[in-house]
Amino acid sequence: MVSKIRQSLLASLSAHQDTYVSGQQLAEESGCSRTAIWKHIEELRGDGFSIESKRKKGYRLIGRSDLLTENDILLGLETKTLGRNVIYFDSVDSTQKIAHKLAQEQAPEGTLVIAEEQVTGRGRMARPWHSPKGTGIWMSLLLKPTLPPQKAPQFTLIAAVAVVQAIHDVSGIQVEIKWPNDLLVHGRKLTGILTELQADSEQIHSLIIGIGMNINQQKEDFPDELSSIATSLAIEKGELISRAAIVQRVMYHLERYYDIYMNKGFAPIKLLWESYAISIGKNITARTLNGTLTGVASGITDDGVLLLEDSEGTIHPIYSADIELNLNDREKK
Repeated sequence: MVSKIRQSLLASLSAHQDTYVSGQQLAEESGCSRTAIWKHIEELRGDGFSIESKRKKGYRLIGRSDLLTENDILLGLETKTLGRNVIYFDSVDSTQKIAHKLAQEQAPEGTLVIAEEQVTGRGRMARPWHSPKGTGIWMSLLLKPTLPPQKAPQFTLIAAVAVVQAIHDVSGIQVEIKWPNDLLVHGRKLTGILTELQADSEQIHSLIIGIGMNINQQKEDFPDELSSIATSLAIEKGELISRAAIVQRVMYHLERYYDIYMNKGFAPIKLLWESYAISIGKNITARTLNGTLTGVASGITDDGVLLLEDSEGTIHPIYSADIELNLNDREKK
């Protein structure tokens, strides 16, 4: 973990990014010597931060790396808990696997496992998730809500709302949600969310939210089988996007909605989710383990279950399925 001195230094440099901060001020705020400040500044430079120094003026942050290390995420993070304990890897099999292990080892709530690359990343139903190095966000967040396990699916929807708003904050791009866990831009997949839990029959012990986001991939970075169905923020925006800024805003919004949910329930978030949902009011096909259903997606329940109304007016609760927006509705959008 980053030391308290480093955290204080990052906070000060971030808060005064347009001005110089004296070594003496940094030392007083951090509770250490000016020599220690100099050593930490040099370490930050080694981590990819561009920090200008001028005699009698101090230090000024003028640039940052595009990595997702603890330093990069803490610099500008506006949360109390989420993302405050970052476990960073250059390459891993799966951040989700590591988060599960950390949960069993009693890691604190808000622990964020993040990697530059996943070798065996996976999505819902154990499907592989393409996670090339240095281009996207591959992360898993550990939560410990005091709730029964049947409430866990709601967290996929809460996370989806947080990610939609984070993306809009940083890039200005409006993203749509496809139940239960896909985020799309112009019908192409941008983000997947996977929520898993460790629980007994009465209570959730740990809840792990895995989020995979395509940020700075170019078209040639996607394999042929994904090139027509996947996209990235860089492709949509026409410019590179700060991955650390996206992570910070996801943590900010997710912490806010987590707090709202625990205090006021799912209802306020449900309204937001439905406002972003691409399928609500549209004719869809739902392929479940028990067969295929076609009808209009009329909304979701307070537990996050999709409601499908068939041609005879019968409402079917959909707990798990692959959802396809039918062609006529796609053409109308």
